[in-house]
Amino acid sequence: MVATFPIVIEDMSLDDIDGVQEVEQASFPVPWPANAFRHELTQNKNARYIVAREGGRIVGYAGLWLMVDEAHITTFAVHPDQRRRRIGERMLVRVFEMAAALNAEWLTLEVRASNLAAQKLYEKYGFRRAGVRRRYYSDNNEDALIMWTERLRDRAVRDRVQKLKAQLEEGD
Repeated sequence: MVATFPIVIEDMSLDDIDGVQEVEQASFPVPWPANAFRHELTQNKNARYIVAREGGRIVGYAGLWLMVDEAHITTFAVHPDQRRRRIGERMLVRVFEMAAALNAEWLTLEVRASNLAAQKLYEKYGFRRAGVRRRYYSDNNEDALIMWTERLRDRAVRDRVQKLKAQLEEGD
């Protein structure tokens, strides 16, 4: 029998960069280099990053930048061999919580036009398409969909996230 550990979502530290790099390299054709994460953690006062950990292994991570009153999700990934386990959903709930703690009015992101699974998750949490960035991704010139939430302070947004979080926790 294979031992399983609970998924823990916590703030990313410099010690996590090697594990984050494993997920990054397995997930993206043009991965961010380790020094980009190091810079984000040590130099960018507007950045917040989290990791999803199972036992000692990092299985996902996400980051956001606060720009005035917008929380922009800069990166978001779950290791390919750990997908379809609701890890991304757990991280997204934490991102909503981080954005609220930072007093952000909205959450926004770009997602590959071909990444239907991610789009479906974002839409479940209230993101809506707001535009397209043509040929945004440098590896294949794929378009990015720009997605935004409604105001994070709106009762409907808060209620949706709380309801989905409760359902997620019930599934544990």
